[in-house]
Amino acid sequence: MMDFTNPPLDPVPACEAWFREAAEQTSLPNPNAMTVATTGEDGRPSARILLLKGFDAKGAVFYTNSESRKGLELAMNPRASLLFHWDELERQIRIEGAVTHVDEAESDAYFATRSRESQLGAWASQQSRPCPSREDFKQAYADMELRFEGGDVPRPPHWYGYRVALETVEFWQGRDARLHDRVLYRAKPEGWDIQPLYP
Repeated sequence: MMDFTNPPLDPVPACEAWFREAAEQTSLPNPNAMTVATTGEDGRPSARILLLKGFDAKGAVFYTNSESRKGLELAMNPRASLLFHWDELERQIRIEGAVTHVDEAESDAYFATRSRESQLGAWASQQSRPCPSREDFKQAYADMELRFEGGDVPRPPHWYGYRVALETVEFWQGRDARLHDRVLYRAKPEGWDIQPLYP
């Protein structure tokens, strides 16, 4: 349990502990699920659920099609907000920061861990774009099965990882009578600015 009266000086180990506890102490099928919010050129926000695939002091990592709506929005405005919510633990973590690409070797390594079906789907799906019919998608998938039959499926050039820098990290712990605990960390050149917040 985090001590909100004397919060840790570094939020990274605290995040890792909460991620670990979410995996071990809840019945959630995807305890690493997070809302990823982006904004496009028109300033309109959009959000969707993705899975966290890496986390350390450099940031939070997810993978996606760069030609999807979120990929195009990140190309125009490379910033994102992440929200983790674990209802069973009455906890939230919010992360906001600049977004950069994961290097190709790291993207290749993660892509290789995906099931063959998911790998083929990454090639077949024109993510976020209009799909004339389910049959069109099934045909595109079948075409990819033939294209890569008998061999490994390489990572598509438009599919890779994104890393959200830990510019701000906020922890929220639910309490009775809505007397919640909140603490906000802001990255500084050295260390962190730590600010308790009213619930």
